[in-house]
Amino acid sequence: MSKVEAFLTQEEEQEIISAIRTAEKNTSGEIRIHIEASSEKNHDERALEVFHLLKMNNTKDENAVLIYVAVNDKKFVIYGDKGINNVVPDNFWNSTKDVMQNHFKHGNFKQGIVDGILKAGEELQEHFPWQIDDEDELSNEISKG
Repeated sequence: MSKVEAFLTQEEEQEIISAIRTAEKNTSGEIRIHIEASSEKNHDERALEVFHLLKMNNTKDENAVLIYVAVNDKKFVIYGDKGINNVVPDNFWNSTKDVMQNHFKHGNFKQGIVDGILKAGEELQEHFPWQIDDEDELSNEISKG
């Protein structure tokens, strides 16, 4: 079993998917998680590449967020689309990163991801509140590389 497959249990993956659904109930923003073992590329570059591979740049309001985790590299990136970045300050994702990092330091990876998703949802809600005509534009499943 690869390190990526062993990173989260099925139950933990379901908790993460549930957190995505909860976070997206209050915002028109879309949140996805991508987990892979490592990247030969710079992690910010790889997160952008995955963002496009998952077609996250095709949302109506350009308000998708990718939480990218490279397990073996012990790195993660929160990447927001331009619709978000155009309306938020540069340090917008810092509180989400801090929440996740605190859990990761103690080996609580599932909880770090869940809390990161919920925090990102709260932050997105402020700028992109849920609208009556909102559709879930992207899969809530965890993608793996």
